[in-house]
Amino acid sequence: MSRTIVSFHAHPDDETLLTGGTLARLAAEGNRVVLVVATAGEAGLAAPALRSDGRLGDIRMAELATSADILGCARVIQLGYADSGMIDQPTGAPRAFASVPVDQPANRLADVLIAEGADLLTSYDPAGGYGHPDHVQVNRVGRRAAELAGTPVLVEATVDRDALRRALRILDLFKATPSGFAPRRFDRSYTAGELITHRVNVRPFWRQKRAAMRAHASQASGGTGDRSMAWFLRLPGPVFRMAFGREWFVEAGRPADRRPLDDLLASLR
Repeated sequence: MSRTIVSFHAHPDDETLLTGGTLARLAAEGNRVVLVVATAGEAGLAAPALRSDGRLGDIRMAELATSADILGCARVIQLGYADSGMIDQPTGAPRAFASVPVDQPANRLADVLIAEGADLLTSYDPAGGYGHPDHVQVNRVGRRAAELAGTPVLVEATVDRDALRRALRILDLFKATPSGFAPRRFDRSYTAGELITHRVNVRPFWRQKRAAMRAHASQASGGTGDRSMAWFLRLPGPVFRMAFGREWFVEAGRPADRRPLDDLLASLR
């Protein structure tokens, strides 16, 4: 039976890193996948040439359209809020997503969920992954929108923090992380392993995930040099497949089990 999944994100490119393989898998299995972003990501780091004419948001939305096509998404919706920037560099923009009252975007997202007849909504964990204000707001808005719309299943995209820290320590030991990278920055990020309800195998879709990441070319550089996206894309295929072959989620209301589920739609079957 075909289901409708709405996947809610803060900025263009976010859809690839935590959920790209899962969205590609769901679409390949015959489900309708709708991608919703809160902002155009116009405050993200990028090379000066991309920021000079004020069109970075348009560029990033065009990249998102390409990524969505690669992943098999049927529709892309932008809620139209302003990118809030990082905690230490807020934009202060009017209607910055992180600062608007939760019910405003939640009602708009709920309208999408109702119009689409969504069976499942994906959002982010309460930490907002690594703590970006817009990501934290995605968690709040997603929870409220699912409540307003009566969406049957809410799953929050995350990473198994324990597995991530182990992997990063090994990579750092072999000097295989980006310059200036500090594994300890993730000590309070994402979600503890014992709380994970779903560990989704996306290895068969690693090529789609990497191609979708590559579509976000504006995210490969910015600040003082190459960013994590560029570093990820330089990984050899087998290493990329191993590193990005699983995606993690916590389903609201479902107790975690010692063996997380592989099927994101299990509660609907």
